[in-house]
Amino acid sequence: MKSTKRKKPDDIVRVSVSFKRPDYTELEAVAREKKVSIAWVVRDAVSAYLTARSPLFRASPNTETGA
Repeated sequence: MKSTKRKKPDDIVRVSVSFKRPDYTELEAVAREKKVSIAWVVRDAVSAYLTARSPLFRASPNTETGA
């Protein structure tokens, strides 16, 4: 029987993060408003934070995906 698990690209790392309840509630609201997952909101926030921290050393998300 073949496994139904999809292989993750080598450049993807899975992490577990804990949030304070008020922060998680706000993340849920943002995700619902944008019609995306909480994971998407967190990835977007991390990307924005890292870009703001070192804007000259990070490629824009559109450049990385080819979009």
